[in-house]
Amino acid sequence: VVLCVFMIFLSWIYPSSALYFHIGETEKKCFIEEIPDETMVIGKYRTQLWDKQSSSFLPSTPGLGMHVEIKDPDTKIILSRQYGSEGRFTFTSHTPGEHQICLHSNSTKMALFAGGKLRVHLDIQVGEHTNNYPEIAAKDKLTELQLRVRQLLDQVEQIQKEQNYQRYREERFRMTSESTNQRVLWWSIAQTLILIVTGIWQMKHLKSFFEAKKLV
Repeated sequence: VVLCVFMIFLSWIYPSSALYFHIGETEKKCFIEEIPDETMVIGKYRTQLWDKQSSSFLPSTPGLGMHVEIKDPDTKIILSRQYGSEGRFTFTSHTPGEHQICLHSNSTKMALFAGGKLRVHLDIQVGEHTNNYPEIAAKDKLTELQLRVRQLLDQVEQIQKEQNYQRYREERFRMTSESTNQRVLWWSIAQTLILIVTGIWQMKHLKSFFEAKKLV
């Protein structure tokens, strides 16, 4: 029972995300996914077109497809490919941080966009959620207990990656904070020097003025 409760708790650590959104013919939608390094990501999508007659979204025609582009935290393109009306893309992160996932239609036919509405269902799975455990159990002939242990080990490994990523983020935040503090310090010193120089100049100017007026 404790093992089951623990595994249920772990399943909340790195859940998959499923959503749908609407785009126009030339519109591009991008999503940011924070991913640790050496982590597999699988994305699945399917498209639907708005039908005026039935006033509902229907499966897209075969001629309609999507272009998927993925950039790593350094804005380097790691995947750029054309897919059909339904597709599945996979990539593995090599740099921890925010990965940008962009999708847009590769169609230029206005007839396909009756009403200007295209609905895209997107499901993104990260880390151990990308594993097909029934297939793994059948392939390796694992018992139910062995499969649960395998799932638990994969989840522990993913948690370690997530902890490493959080340490990486903390280190970068600390470096940014230290850099900001140094800039603030130097700016304060510069302001102080400017005030001192301005004060000395004003005093000399006033002294010259008083001497010219023979007040001193």
